[in-house]
Amino acid sequence: MAIPYSLLDLAPISEGFGVKDALNNSTLMAKEAERSGYERVWLAEHHGMQGVASSATSVVLTHIANATSTIKVGAGGIMLPNHSPLVIAEQFGTLAELFPNRIELGLGRAPGTDMATARALRRNLQSDVDSYPEDIRELQHYLGTPEEGQPIVAVPGANTHVPLWLLGSSLYSAQVAAKMGLPYSFASHFAPDALFDALHVYRNMFKPSSQLSAPKAMAGVMVVIAETDEEAEWLFTSVKQQFMNMRRGLNKPFAKPMHNFNEYCTATDEAMLSSVLRYALVGSKETVKTKLNKFIEATQIDEIIVSMPIYDINARLLSVKTFAELAG
Repeated sequence: MAIPYSLLDLAPISEGFGVKDALNNSTLMAKEAERSGYERVWLAEHHGMQGVASSATSVVLTHIANATSTIKVGAGGIMLPNHSPLVIAEQFGTLAELFPNRIELGLGRAPGTDMATARALRRNLQSDVDSYPEDIRELQHYLGTPEEGQPIVAVPGANTHVPLWLLGSSLYSAQVAAKMGLPYSFASHFAPDALFDALHVYRNMFKPSSQLSAPKAMAGVMVVIAETDEEAEWLFTSVKQQFMNMRRGLNKPFAKPMHNFNEYCTATDEAMLSSVLRYALVGSKETVKTKLNKFIEATQIDEIIVSMPIYDINARLLSVKTFAELAG
């Protein structure tokens, strides 16, 4: 069954390469996504991570939008508690003026980093996740049409009406998205436990808004496609190492795939990986097609957004192209 499909690019800094390589690869990914009919390409805000190059997200989005011409470009997402809503309105208002009708803004409430780095990012000591809904409303206010005598106006930003998405991995985010009448994207690619409950809450609590008249749900999944299931599973050992490193408190670049992975992986690691990566679509084209159809049928999502956690850029680009062939 065909639904719109999009690309989540985590701008991985691969082992043995640097930030410039990662950002050049992101350009190649976006161009291939545009050629292959993807709806949008998003990059995510993460800070202080040796394997992610997209911390200055709005700057990277300028680079990506400039390298493409039609595909929607956005954040998946900006971690709003890290920032003043006015600053984000100015940044994405600028993008919207430079690239009309192509810019989107996905929002999250997690810090996107460790707590020490999060404290260094915060605009003041009072800003926290508890003010998240109020921050969203403030941001909408700045991106909307200014009122008569409005004391603070975002320039650029005002009158751009940049479309917002709310991102999440919990029932809380689903409730906020539903109450505010915003489209919702669930992070099943790294936090699958609450997927079905969150979708149920979002759809049942949804209230129409000026942006959206009916619920619109998207889910994120990882995709690795190769000639054979075995090759795809080998490529997927890179992201498995990444999850194991995070679990052990290790901050490392994105690892090369590993042939002897089972010797490196403990029983505890295997249980963790089996749980957190349960919705990953890994295998040959035929295998991934079957898994994709089952996932869409089970979730009844309106759209899907996929990340391609693959070390080699050519293999990554092949997965982008091949997924479009089977999804379209």
